Amino acid sequence: MENNKPVRTRFAPSPTGYMHIGNLRTALYTYLIAKKNHGTFILRIEDTDRERYVEGAVDIIYNTLKKTGLQWDEGPDIGGPCGPYVQSERMGMFKAYAEQLVESGHAYYCFCDKDRLEEMRKIQVASGMVPKYDGHCRNLSKEEVAEKLAAGIPYVIRQKCPQEGTTTFHDEVFGDITVNNSELDDQILIKTDGMPTYNFANVVDDHTMGITHVIRGNEYLSSTPKYNLLYEAFGWDIPTYIHVSPVMKDATHKLSKRNGDASFEDLVAKGYLEEAVINYIALLGWAPKGENEIFTLDELIDAFDVSGISRSPAIFDGAKLKAINGAYIRKLTPEKFIELAKPYIEQGTGRRDLDMNVLAEMLQPRTEIFTDIPEQIDFIDELPDYDIAMYSHKKMKTNPENSLESLKALLPVLEGVEDWKLQNIHDKVFELIAQMGVKNGVVLWPLRVAVSGKQFTPGGGIEIAELLGKEETLRRIHTGIEKLSK
Repeated sequence: MENNKPVRTRFAPSPTGYMHIGNLRTALYTYLIAKKNHGTFILRIEDTDRERYVEGAVDIIYNTLKKTGLQWDEGPDIGGPCGPYVQSERMGMFKAYAEQLVESGHAYYCFCDKDRLEEMRKIQVASGMVPKYDGHCRNLSKEEVAEKLAAGIPYVIRQKCPQEGTTTFHDEVFGDITVNNSELDDQILIKTDGMPTYNFANVVDDHTMGITHVIRGNEYLSSTPKYNLLYEAFGWDIPTYIHVSPVMKDATHKLSKRNGDASFEDLVAKGYLEEAVINYIALLGWAPKGENEIFTLDELIDAFDVSGISRSPAIFDGAKLKAINGAYIRKLTPEKFIELAKPYIEQGTGRRDLDMNVLAEMLQPRTEIFTDIPEQIDFIDELPDYDIAMYSHKKMKTNPENSLESLKALLPVLEGVEDWKLQNIHDKVFELIAQMGVKNGVVLWPLRVAVSGKQFTPGGGIEIAELLGKEETLRRIHTGIEKLSK
């Protein structure tokens, strides 16, 4: 990235609802590029689309960025040298910039009404043409323009794009891109109400805020030549462009909140850790050097490099996100795990006498997301009504017949354990296994099924026995013997 100025990046979301994954990824990459280059990360709220404005959405933007550690250096709430940082508060400046372009011959007044524009569009579509303004007002004389302005005829200000030759721009991800100027539309800069369009306000805001690097979705690649023509018309420096491909649900569908795909808030509500979500989002379209994929935010700043950004769309992989979240959960201290897991444990069991340390030891290595917990421990309050076919396990070499023998042998051994602690239970069970001269699984598998009624549990039979307590463990083994004896 060739740019000798101090790096200044901006994240400029519209307050239209929850923060979707693609938007948060843009914020993350924008933050990482600033911090990697010891630069400034700016938050700008683009709130001029009042039809899509959602009450409370600005707070969602603030809260999401703060929760994920993406703290801005300049912004609406903390100010800075280039404010205001809310686009609706900057409205007074844009028309003067557009009029400056009219004076220099790079823009013009357009007086075409809606009926004419709609008729023009219908004819172009019917002719198989890509709809674009036909330049009807492009060459009006100064006298004609003055006459129409004096008559109070509504107008817009349009960009006057060159009609011949080509325009080339460089993108850090996609390389050099060249377009034929004949394909460029004379886009509207100032609407009939005097307000700027998104595309025009964006360019002026980026320049006046000193933005050196623009990170955005690759859907803006087609608009970039027009942006650059504006920069050149004003005599402004063109920023470094980094366009990123979309995050996809699958090979053909983009992730979309409108289609019910998860937002950042949804993922946190589902039991994902904020740090894990950010780590995973960084990997959506960016490949780190080396094998490691688990990064703290500070480690991401060190590791991030624009050269690792892919041109191909990224597919949202729920299984990979789960695996990364599981890695973060395993790194938690036992105390922090208990604190975060407690609400989910209380969903899964009504018992409040359980030893949380024991339960945490069982759950922490086997939890990928916290919402897994209730289903993992739903056997604690009540033994499920299970089928004796569960006692058959090919690898453990068990079947209902030898499982019955194992449970009958276990019963008096466990009754004899006076101090009901994990190590004591373990020692007695393994003494029995040695006496019986069988593989461990021949005794341990029937114990697991008898005490849980399940094949998949957060711990083995011995751990579950300690958790349930002596009386409940023995009662469940009796139930197992009765089932297998029928």
